[in-house]
Amino acid sequence: MTYDYDLFVIGAGPGGVAAAKRSAQYGVTVAIAEQAQAGGGCVNRGCIPKKLMVYASAFARLQRDAIAYGWSKSEQQFDWQRFVTVRDREIQRLQQVQRQALQTAGVEFINERATFVDAHTLAIGDRKITAAKILIAVGGKSIKPAISGIEHALTSNEMFHLRALPKQIAILGGGYIGVEFASILHGFGCEVTLINHEHCLLSGFDADLAAAVHRAFDHRGIQTLCNTTIKTIEPVPEGLRVLLKGETATPLVVETVLCATGRAPQLDELGLENAGVEAKTAIAVDDYSRTSQPHIFAVGDCTNRLQLTPVAKAEGKAFADTVFGQQPQVVHYDYVPSVVCSDPEAASVGLSEATAHEKLGGAIACYQSEFQPLFYSLTDRPQQSLVKLVVEANTERVVGIHMVGDHAGEIVQSLGVSLQMGITKQALERAIGIHPSSAEEFFSLERSPSAT
Repeated sequence: MTYDYDLFVIGAGPGGVAAAKRSAQYGVTVAIAEQAQAGGGCVNRGCIPKKLMVYASAFARLQRDAIAYGWSKSEQQFDWQRFVTVRDREIQRLQQVQRQALQTAGVEFINERATFVDAHTLAIGDRKITAAKILIAVGGKSIKPAISGIEHALTSNEMFHLRALPKQIAILGGGYIGVEFASILHGFGCEVTLINHEHCLLSGFDADLAAAVHRAFDHRGIQTLCNTTIKTIEPVPEGLRVLLKGETATPLVVETVLCATGRAPQLDELGLENAGVEAKTAIAVDDYSRTSQPHIFAVGDCTNRLQLTPVAKAEGKAFADTVFGQQPQVVHYDYVPSVVCSDPEAASVGLSEATAHEKLGGAIACYQSEFQPLFYSLTDRPQQSLVKLVVEANTERVVGIHMVGDHAGEIVQSLGVSLQMGITKQALERAIGIHPSSAEEFFSLERSPSAT
């Protein structure tokens, strides 16, 4: 049978774009459909605009630090609307970069929604196209819990389109999204209350890392309510009245509520049932990203494997190499670094202490240190950094690296390469670092008293 395309990609986010470009290099005909803007969630409502907000929110504290270093006091004020204008201009530039990259690769870009008619046919607007192989890369969406009045709460998507910064905000969710926005908005001068139903923040991360971030939030004046959740949200003349349940039951009155309780695959109205693609909460795939239909594949957040932009890119490239390059590639998820863009920043790669106990089934050793970086020695901020290694005791193999502090993401992802190579604690001790720096602390860590 003859098809319109060798490959049709649904979704022009990181995974879809990477797959389309790599596939085109193998000489096949490729088209990609995107109902919104090129770049997907990362470029338009995720990583990029969020990181720009992180940068913007840091300048107030940096100005205070500058005074401690001898600079004159500045009366500069933050202009939210000006920031939004320049941020959006950069996002639009990146959208064009994505479209130009696809065009240069020979990929046809279709700025419309695509839905399945059958296993080889897609409806796009008022026309139908066919493809020999189809890749689904539609990403994820924010989800809200079933709480009375939850319709009054924003998700992370709307946080990038605020007309003005709120004076007070309640954030529901102590995962990385909630923690990041708490830090960002506090940096902008908002009064922040972070509400978390679990006993600690960042429950998926190492416990010492999470505790260090929590302590830093306490020092900065970010109110954190753990073992607490929202019962109801109701409009009042002053804004929104938030009734709580759990350890803290004192009601809040805030201007805005942000719901940061997680994300789920975006599978609405795709017509997967028309194509016979198995999906419950996520699209089911094998190690090669193949769905229940042998010619239909899926990568990125819609598969709910590991919701990170670099992972989606890696899955997209591996798909292309496997299917069109005849070079079977499997993405390995063991040592994927992750970062929380909070203040202070937190980053991890490999196993947490608790997960190492669980997976290795034997003794582990933990090495860690908390210290004040040199930068803060002249300031009035009690900013502490944490570095931690999780080590398999019998072999001395390092299985986890964790850090809280400035540039943690840059440092940890660089060290992450060594985990894949099987680095040992002794090898790290033989390394010579740069002084004075935070990264050098990893090379001279002492064993923690609590290590088992």
